[in-house]
Amino acid sequence: MSETDKFMGKLRKLINSTQLAVLATEHSGEPYASLVAFAVTENLREILFATSTATRKFSYLKINNRIALLVDNRSNSIEDFQNATAVTVLGTASVLEEDERRRYLKLYLGKLPHLSGFVESPTCALILVKVSSYYLVDHFQNVMEFHFQS
Repeated sequence: MSETDKFMGKLRKLINSTQLAVLATEHSGEPYASLVAFAVTENLREILFATSTATRKFSYLKINNRIALLVDNRSNSIEDFQNATAVTVLGTASVLEEDERRRYLKLYLGKLPHLSGFVESPTCALILVKVSSYYLVDHFQNVMEFHFQS
């Protein structure tokens, strides 16, 4: 098995077993972090999350679409220093318009069916992140990277 296959296996396992990520945005030089529920496409090139159009994160994304997401499996225990796995995702975010939204909504609700009332609200935006890079850390200091070609 190649190193890329091993990386992708670890990445899929983490992302498919986790529902929440920390979203980092930026506005006027100030970072801002928030929790989002997310889903990922099969090829790992796109990540979806939903947010109300009245949120700070939404207004920040409209100004600067470069984002980072942190996905991890920590349990807030001492063992996490050796056992936790985390991935930082870098990418660009855009609001899905109606045709694309319908297409991606099935994927999002397939992972997060309990959010159907929220995501189907007219004041909710479905956001698509085009992933450029993944940085996966496990066993405290083991860092692996993967970058998609443009």
